[in-house]
Amino acid sequence: MTDIRVLLVDDQDLFREGVRVIVDAQDGMGVVGTAGDGFEAVRLVDELVPDVVLMDVRMPEMDGVEATRQIFAPDRVARRAATGARPVRVVVLTTFNLDDRAATAIRHGASGFLLKDTTPPMLADAIRTVHAGNAVLAPGDLTSLLAGSFTPPTPTPAAYLDLTDKEREVFAAVARGLSNAEVGGLVFASESTVKTHVGAILRKLGLRDRVQIVVYAHEHGLVGR
Repeated sequence: MTDIRVLLVDDQDLFREGVRVIVDAQDGMGVVGTAGDGFEAVRLVDELVPDVVLMDVRMPEMDGVEATRQIFAPDRVARRAATGARPVRVVVLTTFNLDDRAATAIRHGASGFLLKDTTPPMLADAIRTVHAGNAVLAPGDLTSLLAGSFTPPTPTPAAYLDLTDKEREVFAAVARGLSNAEVGGLVFASESTVKTHVGAILRKLGLRDRVQIVVYAHEHGLVGR
């Protein structure tokens, strides 16, 4: 049984086929479609609703950044949610570490990035990680990518002000990239309680996952508060 359905997007046929072999060899995951450009990627996400999209950032016609933006456009997200489909996660594939385009894709909704020369075990782990709603890059890398990309920060939304004091503590810790266990140690709460707080934060702020909490914090100048 394929628990994690993967869509591969890359303009190089040989690379796509190599990644397909790696993914299909893993337990509990498999490739359900491939695309050679961003236009086809957006169409196949609408059609297949995969769990995870491996998205090349540099492609002709429509690149991975714009495709990611369109995949996470509010109307598309709403249509997928209305069908009861599980959330789509995007991982950007790049040849450059700390790529500016990768940072923009993350701002548009991607859950992180992988270098194209990553190992098969790391690729499989990354797919499982983003499927679980987590990021696939180190907190320090994510902070480096986003630092200075929101200048000046936008005003603090009313939704953030509606968070409880404890939720704001958890928000600040998650925005630093801490795990549930690390957050729990910081705010003196169990992991299950932290998970409940994170769920409430995501719901109140209208965010999809923990990665978007980090983006939200940078966007509104809330890092370190």
